[in-house]
Amino acid sequence: MKKAYVFPGQGAQFPGMGKELYESNAKAKALFEQANDILGFRITDIMFEGTEEQLKQTNVTQPAIFIHSVVMARLLPAFQADMVAGHSLGEFSALVAAGALSFEDGLRLVAKRAEAMQKACEQQPSTMAAILGLDDATVEKICEEVSAEGDEFLVVPANYNCPGQLVISGTVKGINRACERLKEAGAKRALVLQVGGAFHSPLMEPARQELQTAIEATAFAAPLCPVYQNVNAEPATDVETIKKNLIAQLTAPVRWTQSVQNMHRDGAVHFVECGPGKVLQGLVKKIVQAAQTESAVIA
Repeated sequence: MKKAYVFPGQGAQFPGMGKELYESNAKAKALFEQANDILGFRITDIMFEGTEEQLKQTNVTQPAIFIHSVVMARLLPAFQADMVAGHSLGEFSALVAAGALSFEDGLRLVAKRAEAMQKACEQQPSTMAAILGLDDATVEKICEEVSAEGDEFLVVPANYNCPGQLVISGTVKGINRACERLKEAGAKRALVLQVGGAFHSPLMEPARQELQTAIEATAFAAPLCPVYQNVNAEPATDVETIKKNLIAQLTAPVRWTQSVQNMHRDGAVHFVECGPGKVLQGLVKKIVQAAQTESAVIA
């Protein structure tokens, strides 16, 4: 029975995250303090004492979830993963846990990613919406039809979270029009999300270019186990392939449903979520009903 470790993305944050680890474990405390030094501000103050609103800022959210996830992975009695995957931002946590990236380089890339995404969001008003209760093919078709009406109506599938739950991403006009059409097509819900912009869409191209420069200047190593990457949901161990897929990730959809299906196809039955929250455990169970799921247990 193979074991997969999975790492959450944006949305898993909560006030007080990581505080118990910091206060109870010297190794954890040292890593948190190292993160503060790398970032140049005390992100731990916001994580431990900040409000939900403060934690929602992209330049805080992404590093906070990454730090929490990697600290948890480092505190495991033994990191015995047959494979790893991360949801969007979580792919960086997965790469560090699997030894493909150092903690320092991973954190610097995540901070750069958050900053670049924030800038891209400010360039054009854009958003995302969660579509519930429709099959992927119908959502894809309607996104394509709306996008064909002009650049101002750009809308694309962004997160394949689980069967019947697909997040779309695009211009405000595109999202609004697509939501109307998707409801007409039978969606149970088409809920516009409170996010800063159109993540995992072509509107993130300026951020992708910035991140590409940073990734190409960073040293990667072969991971200890296959990493199932968001872009194609397939396992990768080759360094150049991993970098190429990581660069493409910002403007491409997160194929989480397919990643979990492929990990199961390749023998994973036991899925361990490593990071704040339990969002991925719920998604995994909806994708592979026979899967065993749990949160990482710290020594």
